[in-house]
Amino acid sequence: MVLWGVLLAVQVLRFSGAVELPAGSCAFEDGTCGYESLFTYLPWILNEEGHYIYMDTSFATQGEKAVLLSPELQAEEWSCIRLVYQITTSSETSSDPSRLNLYVRFEGENFDRLLWSAKEPSDSWLIASLDLRNSTKKFQILVEGVLGLGTTAGIAVFEIKMTTGYCIECDFEENHLCGFMNRWNPNVNWFVGGGNIRNLHSVLPEDHTLKSEFGHFMYVDSVYVKHFQEVAQLVSPRTTAPMSGCLSFYYQLQQENDNVFTLYTRDVTGLYEEIWKTKSTESTDWNLAEVDFSAPYPMEVIFEVAFNGAKGGFVALDDISFSPVHCQSQTGFSFSAKEASCNFEDDLCNFYQDKDGPGWNRVKLKPNVYRAGDHTTGLGYFLLANTKFTSQPGYIGRLYGPSLPGNLQYCLRFYYALHGFFKMSDTLAVYIFEENHVVQEKIWSVLESPRGVWTQAEITFKKPMPCKVVFMSWCKSFWDCGLVALDDITVSLGNCRSTDSLPPPPGQCTFEQDECSFTQERRNRSSWHRKRGETPTSYTGPKGDHTTGVGYYMYIEASNMVYGQKARLASKSLRGVSGKHCLTFFYHMYGAGTGLLNVYLKMEGYSGETLLWRRRGEQSISWLRGLIEYNCEKQHQVIFEAIRGMSIRSDIAIDDVTLLAGPCTEIEDAAQQSSGFSEDLNEIEY
Repeated sequence: MVLWGVLLAVQVLRFSGAVELPAGSCAFEDGTCGYESLFTYLPWILNEEGHYIYMDTSFATQGEKAVLLSPELQAEEWSCIRLVYQITTSSETSSDPSRLNLYVRFEGENFDRLLWSAKEPSDSWLIASLDLRNSTKKFQILVEGVLGLGTTAGIAVFEIKMTTGYCIECDFEENHLCGFMNRWNPNVNWFVGGGNIRNLHSVLPEDHTLKSEFGHFMYVDSVYVKHFQEVAQLVSPRTTAPMSGCLSFYYQLQQENDNVFTLYTRDVTGLYEEIWKTKSTESTDWNLAEVDFSAPYPMEVIFEVAFNGAKGGFVALDDISFSPVHCQSQTGFSFSAKEASCNFEDDLCNFYQDKDGPGWNRVKLKPNVYRAGDHTTGLGYFLLANTKFTSQPGYIGRLYGPSLPGNLQYCLRFYYALHGFFKMSDTLAVYIFEENHVVQEKIWSVLESPRGVWTQAEITFKKPMPCKVVFMSWCKSFWDCGLVALDDITVSLGNCRSTDSLPPPPGQCTFEQDECSFTQERRNRSSWHRKRGETPTSYTGPKGDHTTGVGYYMYIEASNMVYGQKARLASKSLRGVSGKHCLTFFYHMYGAGTGLLNVYLKMEGYSGETLLWRRRGEQSISWLRGLIEYNCEKQHQVIFEAIRGMSIRSDIAIDDVTLLAGPCTEIEDAAQQSSGFSEDLNEIEY
């Protein structure tokens, strides 16, 4: 075993005492507390002397997995899972590090949800804190270790503790400090106070929790300050589930001393926002502070004390708690992502436009081989501007979004496509209109874009006052006026880059990073390929992917195949559930010689396959959405089979595959199937 160096630290870390641990918790003292290794993978080994479980190179090789499954659990109240772990590696830099993953498996779902993942090696134990939202569904926790490259690679789990409450709450009575971390400073740092600890330079208080010298709290002292504005920071665990309500804590500071105590939030991009600061008239006893706190995306809370000199005294902190009910001084959260977004399938939602001028039109296209339909399904509605050309230079069409509350950070995403312009720059722009001001600020505009391809744009913005998003199309002259298409506008809270740190939704694959868990029996020139941009053969295949317009998709290259040759792409094994499953995906079948695309269901233990869905021949130049609803209570796979058609113009592509338990929210319209050759294919319906 390669983790001997942490044994002393493990003994120090032990979650308090010999009290009975809550359900789902385990200290691995005498066993695994009902957690069991899955027999299809390597076992986790219980180290009886060190009281932890591990996997390492003494019995495993690179890429092998060990999976531990908890007993069945239920959390009808918000819960916090804390995992104490260590990942070790060889001294040389590893291009393929070991990884520790934590999943939750809900009853009745065919996919496990990834809660957290880590791959950074360390010389000692680390703590991960993970919020688990309340649910009436029963669930199980899966701990998965994947061994990386290196002669001394290893993964150890020392403790799992599941408690009722929020991960940002803490009374500092336990050694793990709830995962709060001091950001080290050479001169001033947060320390644990109480428990008979006394400081020679300042009189520290009794703790607030137990109100005795045996209780504990956090404090920072100015005695070692050497420079002006020395700063000590105590950083909370990062939230892992959206939460909004009232954050409260108790603090104490020495009166009339030169210090500033401030509370900040920090997102994954490093953006700080001040949400509270001490006032000048504070009691010398423990003071209660309450502040409205909203974390719709991953966020840390930072308690910061800044000293202006060595006589700044001390600041103490204790009993941090959170309630989903907002503080009395504030009202609840008023933003609704649903009301601020629109796919234009039924109407304009809460968007509107100037009354004068032709502006934006809500339109749809029948499947055709000349012009792409909408982005949502390939068959639905989208907005189109400049459909009536004008000889007046400077023609403008404005589309206004709903009002957004001020002082919040937003992520705006939308899809656009351009046709017919000689120069694309500024043909579509996005402005922010502050309702209390007449001035509009431009925050984005088109520079260059693939012609006729739905392309995703992402914009992060924040304004102190209520504002609206305005989409503006522009025709410079009659001779340079084309079509501007707009679809699938979404507004969410937080920085657009915040979602990069979130685990991918279970059962979803966009092929942006890799092929996810899809596999092929063989890999050669005639198999499925992951591709970006246009396919090599003209007049067949997509010009870009469905996810962003500039990303990846899977396709068959017909020029590498012969007529009737097949390529098969299989999903990983899916758990069967009672009731329905829903498979959603986008497919692209454009080309005069296009063959077949089939979707099969293959049940474990059965040699045959069931045909779920089929399309034959050229369908459209658009990405079209496929919806399949099926029943299966056994372990099974879904298989995409593409068959090459009569000519090299027979490329077939798929993208954005989602597999979920439960019925589909919509039903596919079988009447929309097309051979691609109707006389009215290019007709625009208003």
